[in-house]
Amino acid sequence: MKRPMNRSSYANLPERFFARVAPTQVAQPGLIKFNHALAADLGLDIDGHESNSTAALFSGNVLPPGAEPIAMAYAGHQFGQFVPQLGDGRALLLGEVQDAAAVLRDVQLKGSGRTPYSRGGDGRAALGPVLREYLVSEAMHALGIPATRALAAVSTGEAVYREEFLPGAILTRVAASFVRVGTFQYFASRADTDAVRLLADYVIDRHYREAKSDPEPYLALLRAVTAAQASLIAGWMNVGFIHGVMNTDNMAISGETIDFGPCAFMDDYDPAKVFSSIDRFGRYAYGNQPQVAAWNLARFAETLLPIIDPEPQRAAERAGEALAAFAAQFGEHWLAGLSRKIGLSTREADDARLLEEWLEAMHRGHADFTLTFRALCDAAEDPQRDSGVRALFAEPPLYDSWARHWRARLATEATEPRERAAAMRAVNPAFIPRNHQIERVIAAATAGGDFAPFEELAAVLEQPYRTQSRFESYAAAPKPDERVLQTFCGT
Repeated sequence: MKRPMNRSSYANLPERFFARVAPTQVAQPGLIKFNHALAADLGLDIDGHESNSTAALFSGNVLPPGAEPIAMAYAGHQFGQFVPQLGDGRALLLGEVQDAAAVLRDVQLKGSGRTPYSRGGDGRAALGPVLREYLVSEAMHALGIPATRALAAVSTGEAVYREEFLPGAILTRVAASFVRVGTFQYFASRADTDAVRLLADYVIDRHYREAKSDPEPYLALLRAVTAAQASLIAGWMNVGFIHGVMNTDNMAISGETIDFGPCAFMDDYDPAKVFSSIDRFGRYAYGNQPQVAAWNLARFAETLLPIIDPEPQRAAERAGEALAAFAAQFGEHWLAGLSRKIGLSTREADDARLLEEWLEAMHRGHADFTLTFRALCDAAEDPQRDSGVRALFAEPPLYDSWARHWRARLATEATEPRERAAAMRAVNPAFIPRNHQIERVIAAATAGGDFAPFEELAAVLEQPYRTQSRFESYAAAPKPDERVLQTFCGT
């Protein structure tokens, strides 16, 4: 790596914020995938690109110049139960670089061995979850939704045991930062108010500098994080994404999507849809995500109370006012996003009801979320193409009934049909990382070492809004025998 990596600014915080740990050496690192476009954006000039030295670099066997690896401490609510110490049990923050937009980005190895926070785990990652996170995180970025990025995936030449022996791998991921709600909870649970203040100041300097000049900077921070999460969760909902494990340690303060474990994209629309094998009671179902985000934000607010105001009652009231904005902010983003998806460019009083009726029709008709919205683009351009949408409904009259109201609403706008359809195709993806396709490429890589399907799917997902006629099979819904009913955490 010709350009040195900067020591992480997080490592300038007191020692109780992290542990200094070196990556565990691996037997035979091999480069699976290197994200050249992201590397260029980060200003990283990697010698040899596909060489063994690059694999060694992104396995942790060789540290880049300037790197000082640390494992971050954090706590978190996991399925509503508070765990006072979690931390990076299998991840190491190497350092930071500045991207083309002059934004600092953290670079982290995931699956790089045990740390003081491993809690009995091996600190490793299996190949399948690494490939899943690479595909889904990069797909989210291509969809325009804030997310951690994947810089490299490396095989280790070693097996890990997850009920069976599986090939091991390491992911290098990049984020605006890896500070979580759970990071604040770690110190608040220890009544370490000084640490909470230091962490809040760090986050303000890094992500929300406008809060620094506010007379009440920590209240301004809460407002800013609330607004960022409202926008993020609406983005998830508008593409049918289900995070699967929205614990407070998986909510990034920056407003990025983080930790792609048992996540999934819906096939047929169902607000109660759950894929995560560990979400036995549907806490993190698709339709619950806005409420869970609000709950997580309330936990964040609790950590800030002592620094918002020394008088507890007044602090709680001020924080409550900030949190109350979430519902309206989320609702506005959700309504605006879905309105664009059905071709509306203006706002009328009954639009929310029109959208709710559309989602209800899709639910009752078992319509595929992504395919139905994409087909609606064709119908918006030419009513003769309604048949393509109708065919996606188990009960086509459900579409007919709704479409009459939709077309009447479209008639109130001056937008030309072709222009409207083009705008709709820019927000309704043709390609998402479908569960059955991800499982297919993981099976090929794990069982036979064949990474060609992974490479092809990754390339298709780089352009989710484009019509790629050569790869139409990647847009198709799963056949009954291809349906994935559960996804797994992979830790």
